[in-house]
Amino acid sequence: CWRVEDYVVVQECARCSSFQTKSMTECRPTGFVEKVTCATSKKDDFKRCRSAVMEAHIFWRFVGTMMCVAALFAVLVVCRQRVLDRKALEKVRKQLESI
Repeated sequence: CWRVEDYVVVQECARCSSFQTKSMTECRPTGFVEKVTCATSKKDDFKRCRSAVMEAHIFWRFVGTMMCVAALFAVLVVCRQRVLDRKALEKVRKQLESI
């Protein structure tokens, strides 16, 4: 009913229990559900929702992963730069020896 009419949130977004996860289709996509009452039909229903805590956890995991990837590539850039510097110095040394 909450898709076609106005509703009032009776219970805020909360994690589904293991029984709810198995029995309610609303729990499967996000693992969180909120209880709503439809204004016109006065029917209680459950609506899937996204938890702010879950969103924050996903965000910080993403940030941590990106920081690790950035650090890895920074190390690779430094190593590659050292290799290129050695090759350039070797080339200059060979040119000076040939004179």
